Amino acid sequence: MISIISVTYNGIEVTAMMIDSVIKYLSIPYELIIVDNGSSANEAQLLKDRYGDKITTLRSEHNMGFAGGNNLGISNSHGEYVMLLNNDTELDDDSVKYLVDFLETHTDYGAVSPKIIFWDSGKIQYAGYTEISKVTIRNRTIGLGEDDNGQYEISGETSYAHGAAMMVKREVIEKVGYMPEIFFLYYEEMDWCEMIRRSGYKIGFEPRCRIYHKESSAIGINSPTKCYYMSRNRLLFAYRNRKGLITALSILYQLTVVLTKEFWSHILKGQSAQACAALRGARDFFRLKHKLS
Repeated sequence: MISIISVTYNGIEVTAMMIDSVIKYLSIPYELIIVDNGSSANEAQLLKDRYGDKITTLRSEHNMGFAGGNNLGISNSHGEYVMLLNNDTELDDDSVKYLVDFLETHTDYGAVSPKIIFWDSGKIQYAGYTEISKVTIRNRTIGLGEDDNGQYEISGETSYAHGAAMMVKREVIEKVGYMPEIFFLYYEEMDWCEMIRRSGYKIGFEPRCRIYHKESSAIGINSPTKCYYMSRNRLLFAYRNRKGLITALSILYQLTVVLTKEFWSHILKGQSAQACAALRGARDFFRLKHKLS
């Protein structure tokens, strides 16, 4: 059995569309756990009323962030495989079974993500990731924005899974721990993949499974919230995953090059709220306690 975990935050209708697609297409044994992450309305109860015993719902009275919400779901799940699935995604077939098949046949892999397609354009969002640069903390999403013409149809190893849709073995979670909640939003799945790889597992990409993603429906593209956490968490990722001089160089690069460029880019576009949010994110990185927890 697989445990599908999906977190909703003031997004009941898009979450319902995801639930409908799972119920319609998925044939392998599963449990579907919806975590209401502090929505203004009690979406956990509203969805339970709508779907009954087809789903399990949990509610947090406050927003615990992407990692915290997923971890609440994981801690109440029972499947041999755990799939984190964004509430703004949809299935259009039964291909999730190929993720299970991949993990069952690749014993040295701890997690796997499918090919992810942009809902509105049909173009590729994710066909794997390149490595994150040691200093710049930049990497490339393979296939991003390309037409899906069958150019990424070979399964295998990639550097990182994608947080919108990733399946992890239960044994891996028991070994490495839950997703780090200190990030709250953005970079937490990258950090989790680093934890998984340090424990000796590989990360996989399985294009036989396709998931459709309505990107940024919850946060909004280039919102102040996104700018804040991207600024803060790039620094946090470097601090947690680099060593010695490389850590200092990476943090210095983020502060002097990346932050400066982003600040003035937002100012020139009239986005003062985004510019200030990026500065606050960098400031609050230094205020964070227990950065390695």
